[in-house]
Amino acid sequence: MQDSVYTNCSVATMVQGDKPYGLVSDATFVVQNSQIAWLGRASDLPAHFSALKTEDLAGRLVTPSLIDCHTHLVFGGTRANEFEARLTGVSYQEIAKRGGGIVSTVKATRCASDETLLTQALKRVDSLIRQGVAVIEVKSGYGLTIEDELRMLRVARRIAEMRPIKVTTTWLAAHALPAEYKERVDDYIEEVVIAGMKLGAAEGLIDAVDGFCEEFAFSATQMEVVFKAAKALGLPIKLHAEQLSDQKGALLCARYNGLSADHLEYLADTDVAEFSGSGAVAVLLPGAFYTLKETQLPPIQNLREHKVDIAIATDCNPGSSPISSILTIMNMACIEFSMTPEEALAGVTRNAAKALNLSDQYGVIKQGRQCDLVVWDLEHPAELSYWVGGSPMFKRLAKEQTS
Repeated sequence: MQDSVYTNCSVATMVQGDKPYGLVSDATFVVQNSQIAWLGRASDLPAHFSALKTEDLAGRLVTPSLIDCHTHLVFGGTRANEFEARLTGVSYQEIAKRGGGIVSTVKATRCASDETLLTQALKRVDSLIRQGVAVIEVKSGYGLTIEDELRMLRVARRIAEMRPIKVTTTWLAAHALPAEYKERVDDYIEEVVIAGMKLGAAEGLIDAVDGFCEEFAFSATQMEVVFKAAKALGLPIKLHAEQLSDQKGALLCARYNGLSADHLEYLADTDVAEFSGSGAVAVLLPGAFYTLKETQLPPIQNLREHKVDIAIATDCNPGSSPISSILTIMNMACIEFSMTPEEALAGVTRNAAKALNLSDQYGVIKQGRQCDLVVWDLEHPAELSYWVGGSPMFKRLAKEQTS
């Protein structure tokens, strides 16, 4: 990236303070050595930067590059047939009991080659990149054998070799119980989830450990066994919690100093205070709420009152959130969850970075930080949540490769 002075723009720094969005109007910023060397009002630009190349951004909006902090975008096949079934009134839980849901994607993923998985994932990644996403989290969870789970993470890591995007990988072997372990949950946890986690950690493939804590998946007691093993390996944890029922997964996550608890529609109001004390991020997933036609809302106002950092993400997956548009998710967060546009943008920048333990690198724009920004053909940051469909991205300002 060439050292330059960028003028005539508005910059939503997303730094918390008195101004909404941390917005700097009539802004100028300087990039040197791929870092933000200076940011402020145009009239205050130090004279010693005058020799640098200048680019007029023509009144456009600048934000931090966006972050999708919860995805399952490496998988085989689709579940369009289940989408049809849900529209006739069949519940997500009933589909799972019939052998559909996660288990059906497991079959398709196990049968797919690495190249097929990568090719299909890249299409979804490209959609996210076109909407300003610079960081994605990718989970395993559709292999449910040690080798297939590790294979998913290796494919995910290859994405970063082929696209200008940073990828973090999460071990989610505790996603569903495969048929070969029916009635043997504890054996599966020891023989696949924990044994595979140790191998993945040794290979350097795992950035965090996750699980699905739900009535038809894994209990909080079972997930605690996984968390203890993760902590022994020095791996941070997160959890799919309280999506369809209150299993107290969020509190378990809090006790283990988790990075985030995700979904949280059934998080009890009385549990929010304890959860807030852990500093974990609440990652809300409006795409799954929308697709499953749920009605139980997460306790948004209570989370606000307890100053819990709220992130949002696509949850891109073939069953409950077949969505690879982060801007659509921002709109859904506003419409479905009554979040403000500022909260939605914080949810895919500052708070999403925290959910991935990347706050020192991404999420805000300020002097001394690496330059990873998006320039939008927009005037105000609220428009990012307002428009639905397409992408108003003008260009991204970053190193050619960010991983």
